[in-house]
Amino acid sequence: MIRTAVRLASLALVFLGQTVAAEERPRARDLGIVVGTFEPGPLNAITDVAGVQVGQATVVRGDNVRTGVTVIFPHTGDLFASRVPAAAVVGNGFGKFIGTTQLNELGELETPIALTCTLCVWRVAESVAEWMLQRPTMKAVRSINPVVGETNDGWALNDIRSIPVSPDDVRRALDNARGGVVEEGAVGAGTGTVAFEWKGGIGTSSRIVPAGPWTVGVLVQSNFGDWRDLLVQGVPVGRELGRGGVHPNRGKGASGSIIVVVATDAPLSDRNLRRLATRALLGIARTGSYASNGSGEYAIAFSTNPSVRRNGTPNSPGSPPATLETVELGNELVSTLFEPTIDATVEAIYNSLFRATTQSGAYATVEAIPIDEVREILARHGIGSRQ
Repeated sequence: MIRTAVRLASLALVFLGQTVAAEERPRARDLGIVVGTFEPGPLNAITDVAGVQVGQATVVRGDNVRTGVTVIFPHTGDLFASRVPAAAVVGNGFGKFIGTTQLNELGELETPIALTCTLCVWRVAESVAEWMLQRPTMKAVRSINPVVGETNDGWALNDIRSIPVSPDDVRRALDNARGGVVEEGAVGAGTGTVAFEWKGGIGTSSRIVPAGPWTVGVLVQSNFGDWRDLLVQGVPVGRELGRGGVHPNRGKGASGSIIVVVATDAPLSDRNLRRLATRALLGIARTGSYASNGSGEYAIAFSTNPSVRRNGTPNSPGSPPATLETVELGNELVSTLFEPTIDATVEAIYNSLFRATTQSGAYATVEAIPIDEVREILARHGIGSRQ
């Protein structure tokens, strides 16, 4: 009865436009949830990888638009002239990930990575291209490969058919990109997403790899999973909760999608970055995903290490060819990054759930996962803290 009253009070706050601020919601470690044995970086975020920046534009209009844009910059320099090696992998290909064919063919990233809603990917890609082409060093460029991924937030909270993301929204995310703390939960590309039929969103985490030492950072856009399948540290939290948080229940099930972005300062080739991205898919599975037919499951990984940059000038007539000076890790050392990547992916997904706040939108209200109940469930299994 008490729990029911708490849930109704939470919904009432949303309808009154008084959603609880994300700052009042915990991250996984605040609940005593420690994933794996590797230590996180200082911020426990993708921005612990030196030079990586994140920008977000949250798009909320009226009572039916809940979406946005999240961008990830590999470094603070000229991305087109100083390209980072990168690779993308597909766990289940029901989705749109613009730019990945060229990215995998050439093994390099020449723009920021952008995340958004399904029907917004083409507008975001065009806007990223326009923003890049306006850079002072890009005047002679006649080909560019924006990389844009998506998840579908049009099931509960967002009027996706209105294609609500504008070029100004994209520019706002790009211009606001910064290092430091990354906002999580119902922000940017995670504004309208639903994970395990609770409010999902943006989440991030990082790990320090002693062998280098190197850093691995992960950012996710979570919009996947059936409530019955949610696992937290192996505990069937979804089944013990006994419900999802969507009202009215629209039968989403495990459809949706998730994008994982992996950054590292370890010197990796695109071949080994592909192997690293594949491990992120194992992290998704550990939270309860089985990559259902309707869930696009993607991961993209890049290295910021200067020794593996593809350096050159823009592709204007007569420009010299790009050069590649590579001092990359061998396969055995690359293996030391695999487990930290899986752990950071798992924790980033947890953070995307725990930090998200209850939202009401176009078709439904989606509750944030109830922290007190999750804490009690985990405590019964000897995980985390009761308070």
